[in-house]
Amino acid sequence: MTWLGIVGYRGYSGAELVRLLHHHPNVEPILLEHSEDVGAAPVIRSRKGPATIPFSLEAVAREKLALVFLATPPEVSMELAPAILETGARVVDLSGAFRLRTPENYRAWYKEAHTQPGLLSEAAYGLPEFCRERIPGARLVANPGCYPTAANLAIRPLIEAGVLDRSAGIVCDAKSGVSGAGRKPSPKTSFCEVTENFSAYSILKHRHVPEVLQVSGLEDSEFSFTAQLLPLDRGILETIYFRTAVESASALLDIYEKKYAAEPFVRLYEPGKVPDLRGVVRTNFCDLGVTLDPASRRAVVVSAIDNLVKGAAGQAIQNMNLMLGFRETEGLL
Repeated sequence: MTWLGIVGYRGYSGAELVRLLHHHPNVEPILLEHSEDVGAAPVIRSRKGPATIPFSLEAVAREKLALVFLATPPEVSMELAPAILETGARVVDLSGAFRLRTPENYRAWYKEAHTQPGLLSEAAYGLPEFCRERIPGARLVANPGCYPTAANLAIRPLIEAGVLDRSAGIVCDAKSGVSGAGRKPSPKTSFCEVTENFSAYSILKHRHVPEVLQVSGLEDSEFSFTAQLLPLDRGILETIYFRTAVESASALLDIYEKKYAAEPFVRLYEPGKVPDLRGVVRTNFCDLGVTLDPASRRAVVVSAIDNLVKGAAGQAIQNMNLMLGFRETEGLL
């Protein structure tokens, strides 16, 4: 049995890690109580739930943890990750702390200085469908954001195939459940603000945009992204608009089929059919559907994921499996 740690297990992504790892046959998690958790409500878990101990570097070493998940805010991840790595444990970080490649880019989008710039070049970006070669040997994996996961799985194969009219721009209209904002209370995510409502936020300045550009290869001037809040607890659905030289939805799907033939967590819909959130909630799948108008060559790809699974905890376990030599689908299918 391989022992793991989870810091931030009381947050939505951390609690999802606890739920999913309960079904993993090869690992046993230990919940590491950090100062961020003090006074928080307990996580509901089975009678044979994971052990809980105070977080310390001595505890990480004493328990011989092979890997620690950080489901923490970026500033906490930057504080803890270097020290955990010094113990010999590996780290999968679910925050945005190590996703971008330069401290300048981090400051531009997160509006804070990066306190561990030396780790930015070392961290492997954990989108397995495109970055798998670096993940198994990495000490530190930066788990992707939920919006960029759905966007890049839809966009990058078309960029690689050269079938997008980039001069016409790509528009991503993205909608997420409220858990994507995290557990920390705020007026915008309170029940009375969210229920019976639908709103856009962080227009033209969402901090997930640079991840889409970094992975897809698009330029900032070519990509328009708007995030919107659904009155649901979980799920992301992105509607992506573009123009193409390709003549049919079937031809676009052929590109996806070639790219994702061996990928266990990407599912494709028949031409003209598109996914919805019910099909992906509580799964690690990304579902893609394509519609195209042959006369105008306008096309739409709909990409759907669960923001807490493929967009967070599930993808973190997918990365963990690659790092520790387990089957990539272990505990997720």
